[in-house]
Amino acid sequence: MDSRSAWRGSVAAVRPAPALGQHVVDHLRRLIITGELLPGTHLVEAQLSDTFDVSRGPIRDALRLLETEGLVESRRRGVFVIGLSIDDIDELYSLRRLIEAHAVALCMEGPERDFTAAQGAIEQMAQAADRQDSADFARADLDFHSAFYTVAGHRRLESVWLQYRPTFATMLSVTNAEDRDLGPTYRDHVELLQKISDRSTDALDLLNEHLEGSRRRMLAAYTRHFDTTPTKELSS
Repeated sequence: MDSRSAWRGSVAAVRPAPALGQHVVDHLRRLIITGELLPGTHLVEAQLSDTFDVSRGPIRDALRLLETEGLVESRRRGVFVIGLSIDDIDELYSLRRLIEAHAVALCMEGPERDFTAAQGAIEQMAQAADRQDSADFARADLDFHSAFYTVAGHRRLESVWLQYRPTFATMLSVTNAEDRDLGPTYRDHVELLQKISDRSTDALDLLNEHLEGSRRRMLAAYTRHFDTTPTKELSS
């Protein structure tokens, strides 16, 4: 199959789901973050509409959302893939450290907080680790962290996190797939929840270490991943 159109085959088995716009954006996001759609690729609405077998409306919605996530950009000649570089990963994690530290700090202030959602996510992580199901583990991991934004009660802070959560979800799918043992990551989350629940003075330090460890693993995984990914630019 021609390398210029090889990526289109990956959507053939996942034709439209009920939420067409979500189906399109999720698949395009994954193609971009995993490097199957390379930086510089021209994303043509008509071509995408035919590939995904949907009208242009869901395509436009998907491209607008991906632009807000910084994965594509609009130019005079159309929309082009930016991709995800090492610098982008560093930038995403620096942003996450800022907003998540504030969310967790808010969780440790005032009256006693309900961390039932975070505990439920921990239990889901344990079950996924036992099955070595990296995809379910990643979803539970993000549910765990999302719980703190909700408990913090800061609506705009949570909205920033929700904007970038899908990007982190796809990134985690790359790193978790490489982990033969998800147990250590699970135990790190158990310890972090205990520190936050106890309002320990070193909870924020542990959160920072946790996110820094995640950043390092992500960078290492992406370095290995893209060392084996073709670098030829795709174009329409």
